[in-house]
Amino acid sequence: MPRDSRRPARTADRRPSDRRGPDRRPAPDEERDLSAAPLYSPARVRDLLDRHGLKPTKSLGQNFLIDGNILRAIAEAGGAAPGVPVLEIGPGLGVLTREIASRGAQVTTLEKDERLRPVLAETLDGLDVQVVWGDALDFDYATLPAGTRVIANLPYYITGLLLSRFMRAPGIVSATVLVQKEVGQRLAARPGEENYGFLSAIAALYGSVQHVRDVPKGAFLPAPDVTSAVIRLDFDRTRPAPEQEFLSFVETALHHRRKTLRNNLRLTGMDGDAIDAALEAVGLRADVRAEDVSLGDLRDMAVKLGVIR
Repeated sequence: MPRDSRRPARTADRRPSDRRGPDRRPAPDEERDLSAAPLYSPARVRDLLDRHGLKPTKSLGQNFLIDGNILRAIAEAGGAAPGVPVLEIGPGLGVLTREIASRGAQVTTLEKDERLRPVLAETLDGLDVQVVWGDALDFDYATLPAGTRVIANLPYYITGLLLSRFMRAPGIVSATVLVQKEVGQRLAARPGEENYGFLSAIAALYGSVQHVRDVPKGAFLPAPDVTSAVIRLDFDRTRPAPEQEFLSFVETALHHRRKTLRNNLRLTGMDGDAIDAALEAVGLRADVRAEDVSLGDLRDMAVKLGVIR
């Protein structure tokens, strides 16, 4: 059922604090200019930060989007639509949150930085958005309803950890996320390609990856040190989830992806003769590099070596 856009955002504090002091209140003309500007405009972003006495925290990966085309592209690619349950990580000033909620999606957003309470109370006012305060790494993703879509500008320093949790959460069907371009390349890589590794492998085990678009540094305030990319991961929940033993085996096999598969497996203490016999049985060369081995062949190797049945 579409949510009533007139309902207020469910935050704990709705009264934005103004720390400018009485001598720094904007003139009426300035107020009109800012209110007419979109929330993602650099002027509005700077005004929000200034009025609430905030500075972006690098340790929390706070780089705020200021490009409306990018915001719309993320929401569109992520499938934000009336009635769709959406999970966002790190709303920041609520810019992407508003774009998603304005499309009628049922938005839950996780925010760790308590300083943003008055900001989100202001920017999400009138929208039916549930703000959950706390660390995204402590959230129980298994509680999300079936059909949930993640749409988020992820904190870059915990991207890998969050993606692995999205993959394992049965209710999440897709994740459309802003990540470092290098991470996006690794996610989309295939065996034999330069960027292929464990992250590529587990993404393929759970579903498929699509590169939506690159995002320049200038689309953020402050500008990050790296180029970003919008990536969409679709999770195939009709597949059996990969066994933990197999995931550990793949991680071991690709730990030094440019080394031979044989040497990587030997580092774990596996018997060399058993590895040689398994390689021969699967039809792989003794000197095959780990990064060139398909997931199907890795599964066959794991079975031959008794890691899985």
